Amino acid sequence: MVATQQIGTPVVDAQHLVAGYLPGINILNDCSLTAYPGELIGIIGPNGAGKSTLLKALFGLVPVRSGTVSLNGDDITNSKANRLVQAGVGFVPQTNNVFPSLTIQENLQMGLFLRPKKLTERLDAIYDLFPVLSQRRGQRAGGLSGGERQSVAMARALMMEPSVLLLDEPSAGLSPVRQDETFIRTRRINRTGVTVIMVEQNARRCLQICDRGYVLDQGRNSYTGTGRELADDPKVIELYLGTLAQDVEQLTDTELPA
Repeated sequence: MVATQQIGTPVVDAQHLVAGYLPGINILNDCSLTAYPGELIGIIGPNGAGKSTLLKALFGLVPVRSGTVSLNGDDITNSKANRLVQAGVGFVPQTNNVFPSLTIQENLQMGLFLRPKKLTERLDAIYDLFPVLSQRRGQRAGGLSGGERQSVAMARALMMEPSVLLLDEPSAGLSPVRQDETFIRTRRINRTGVTVIMVEQNARRCLQICDRGYVLDQGRNSYTGTGRELADDPKVIELYLGTLAQDVEQLTDTELPA
């Protein structure tokens, strides 16, 4: 994997975040993250580490009590989600991420309600990236499998041409085959120029495709580095990868086809 050059202004720069859902209870405790243009960032760690909370704090869904979040140099701390979507941030939640009563195409249209004049142009681009959705555009999303729903959710988030895509556990609940398809699709999206910040429980696959990774524990940064560096770090393997250690040591870029 070609290393991303960290030059210029970060797309996303979150510094010293303290955040939580309930007053007086912090999930994030001095947590920081930086993503540069074109990077694929992976966030891993044990359950309850604050991974999804970090993503939601970036997207304004969890109140940030201290610290800052910037987008292309502009302060977006605690901005509302609709403002962030207009500014170029897409967010795909782990669950309840499609409108089940609507067709695939209607779901995609909902992703572009702020720019309806570009609908035809964006549908053509999305169907080129997700050809299976084009073939089934009239099917209701409620009848799709988990992997297919994940594709619809990603595609809808891409309708607004975001510069940053936030993915919360995109492989959760999927079969191994569908998980691989999701990771391949994520990397392809990233290679179109979209900066991706992805929270993942499947640490091995996440480290395999990401440019850089963050390991969170108890709401703090425990380790950071390239995907390869983290995969090879004995402490990360011992504490967070467990029995996957042997698989991690054998990682190659060819395991996940482009």
